[in-house]
Amino acid sequence: MIFTTPNKNISSIMGTSPDDIDTPKQGSDRILLVSVIILMVFGILAVYSSIAYFAESKQTTAGSMVLGHTLKLGIAFLVLLIFSKIDYHMLVKFSRFGMVVSWLLLIGVMIFGNEVFGAKRYLNIGGFTFQPSSVAAVALLVHVAVLLDEKQEYIKDFKKAFLPIMFWVVITCGLIGLEDFSSAAILMSMSLLVMFIGRISIMQLSTLVVIGLIGASALILQSPERQSRIQQYVDQIVDINSEEFNGEEGYQAQQAHIAIAQGEIFGVGIGKSTQRDFLPAPYNDFIFAIIAEEYGLIGSITLIFMFTLIFFRGMAKIAKNAPDVSGTLIAVSCTLMITIYGFVNAGVASGLLPVTGLPMPFVSYGGTSTMTAGLMIGILLNISKHDRKKRAVFYA
Repeated sequence: MIFTTPNKNISSIMGTSPDDIDTPKQGSDRILLVSVIILMVFGILAVYSSIAYFAESKQTTAGSMVLGHTLKLGIAFLVLLIFSKIDYHMLVKFSRFGMVVSWLLLIGVMIFGNEVFGAKRYLNIGGFTFQPSSVAAVALLVHVAVLLDEKQEYIKDFKKAFLPIMFWVVITCGLIGLEDFSSAAILMSMSLLVMFIGRISIMQLSTLVVIGLIGASALILQSPERQSRIQQYVDQIVDINSEEFNGEEGYQAQQAHIAIAQGEIFGVGIGKSTQRDFLPAPYNDFIFAIIAEEYGLIGSITLIFMFTLIFFRGMAKIAKNAPDVSGTLIAVSCTLMITIYGFVNAGVASGLLPVTGLPMPFVSYGGTSTMTAGLMIGILLNISKHDRKKRAVFYA
């Protein structure tokens, strides 16, 4: 493991619990906060550069859409600040309720959802359109962390620990996977990783992985679109000059490669992208390609470094020093969701991964994904205030 799981509490320090003494308030992790702000700035600039064609199709202006994106980032930052003030133990108390609500939303989107590109992923309630799968992903990871904490005394027991946790994981990922296979696959992978860190039996997890791979293969085989994406990905690895890769199936990857190649080391300059007119969804799924084109290798490395920094602070600092098991596992969950989405988005644009529809947190154009990312960073900041090392020094 990257770190050891902390004790349930720190009452053993000087024989006194921190809750029994009026302690000075600790600050949040500033490095984490600054990293997020830098990503937001990248997002505003990149969306401004890539949104022109999309704005024209919507009969509006790029400026108005960038203003809307900036407003969403502002709301996400407000959400971040609010959740950084809410004790994360409140999430523990209401995690089951959050799961039930998320299931209702996922069922609701299947019945009443707005269909986009052949899939129902968005739900409109009172004029507010959002993506329930993003909400459900956060709810699931938090609830899995809570269950792992509750079942530590018999965590290796198949009936008492593994099955009850998988009940929530399988149903949630199944509901999401009906319309969004890639998001469900990523969420399942993150859940299993959190379960591994939470000391679930490796044998049980290995068996589930095998079953999951069989199920994923079946879902891929029944979808021509998914097969096409996998085939195109294999073709670009084996032979980038293959007919399949250079045909219609490989169009997205081709344009992303061209954008990255044109950026070279220092980029073509802010707002000077040419591939934004050819790349599908350059403001979202392929935002990294636009950044690589305009800011070059330097800008790409800077962006990846920010996500790496968030991963390091979340895992090796905040999760490791959390005061209890639930804090550790919730921190791990939030960190994984933010950083894996960022790395996958970059990997898709770079040709390292098959084409998916995952946004880059705080950078891609979007509403629900940005809000949930802000929520998760807020939770991380709150957990960082409870750093057990800082408190141990104080009580010593």
